[in-house]
Amino acid sequence: MSTQNPFTLDKISFGGPEFFLIAGPCVIESEAHAMKMAHEISAVAKKLGVPYIYKASYDKANRTSLKSFRGPGLDEGLRILAKIKRETGLPVLTDVHEAKDVAAVAAAVDVVQIPAFLCRQTDMLVAAAKHARAVNIKKGQFLSPWDIRHAAEKVRAAGNNNVVLTERGSSFGYNNLVVDMRSLAIMREFAPVVFDATHSVQLPSSVKHGESKSGAAVSGGQPEFIPLLSRAAVAAGVDGVFMEVHDNPAEALSDGANALNLKDLEPVLKELLTIQAALRNTSAEK
Repeated sequence: MSTQNPFTLDKISFGGPEFFLIAGPCVIESEAHAMKMAHEISAVAKKLGVPYIYKASYDKANRTSLKSFRGPGLDEGLRILAKIKRETGLPVLTDVHEAKDVAAVAAAVDVVQIPAFLCRQTDMLVAAAKHARAVNIKKGQFLSPWDIRHAAEKVRAAGNNNVVLTERGSSFGYNNLVVDMRSLAIMREFAPVVFDATHSVQLPSSVKHGESKSGAAVSGGQPEFIPLLSRAAVAAGVDGVFMEVHDNPAEALSDGANALNLKDLEPVLKELLTIQAALRNTSAEK
């Protein structure tokens, strides 16, 4: 099934024949670390020929605990992201949590991401539509796949046709998420679709995993399932894969429990490319 409403941004095809990668640390921990991750992930993606968009957050406004690290903030965070874009030439994505910040964020990055918990916020969606080159809407854990079409339609109605939707799992009881792979096909009826392989293995606010070293309550995760779910998503025909990648997840300041270790990125991408090639060969034989 072909993707509906495809578009191209900086030579990256959203809805084309190849999947693209969105990856980076959850949050900007420092300028040096953010830049290092951009260069190292880019090197892996370039080696394998995978189109790549760098991702990092300047502020994580929905952390579990008030004690949790949130990032450098708007001004410093956007300065760092703009520098990464300028020095690496990579397209850059970051999330925004308040409508008043959208214009400044959109001036610094290429893709403005609407967090899952805010995917129904009309003011956020309209602001992103008016200012951003492209808008990535994460499907809320509380939404069915067919209901996210309304968020996409809000963005298009506000004048921006460059919309992508991201699946990151649905709430399944308490402190757990489950991915319904049917949702990828359903959502692709509305826009190009990205699969968030790392947040889909998150165990939100799980008391089972206790506290971080700072004493803050944190979410847990099952990163051992990142490769498995990524393979399933690519086999299902997803347009892009989103991964939070860190060179030392155990010491990450945010979401380390569900991040992919940088050293595992290349082998995982190789598996995904093999699956994509098999799908392409199967289609050619029909």
